[in-house]
Amino acid sequence: MAEALPDLASPAPEPAVLPAGLPADFAEIYSAHSQPIFYLALRLLGDPAQAEDAAHDVFVKAFRKLGEFRGDADIRTWLYRITLNHCSNLRQSWAARNIHPAADETVFERPNDASQSPLRLLETKELGERIQRTLDGLPEEYRLLLLLVADQELSYEQVGQLTNQTADAVRGKLHRARRAFTVAFAKTA
Repeated sequence: MAEALPDLASPAPEPAVLPAGLPADFAEIYSAHSQPIFYLALRLLGDPAQAEDAAHDVFVKAFRKLGEFRGDADIRTWLYRITLNHCSNLRQSWAARNIHPAADETVFERPNDASQSPLRLLETKELGERIQRTLDGLPEEYRLLLLLVADQELSYEQVGQLTNQTADAVRGKLHRARRAFTVAFAKTA
């Protein structure tokens, strides 16, 4: 018995209705936000390979749930929330608790620029390593607040949405986080 062929004349299914201001093409969302998502995952996980996998997973999750995005928050804030949750889950997994990958020194290296001296490149690399060691030594909440405000340049209100706090609470905790970072960084000299 022959199977019925699909009716090619019937219209294609309607695309998901997205909130106003959201690009209709997911590729636009990916190109605009993939690098910041990767860097946030890198800072949270500390391993470039894990961060790359995490960023990929974040966009797969976002693509699957894009139709459910209500537009209450900025798309960037929504993607960061997915990233924070995903990285938190990864850190809590058995492998994250029991397997410690060797640090990848290339994270802090920059392409060799002919205008910079080798000494300057070495100083920059060492500074990046000191900053990362200091961040790694801070309580998770402080590290997260510093990364979201300093690295990702989110507003206090956006950070408050991501961390379920008021903007004033974020401001106060960020002040304490900056002081803790300054004290810990001074000890790495």
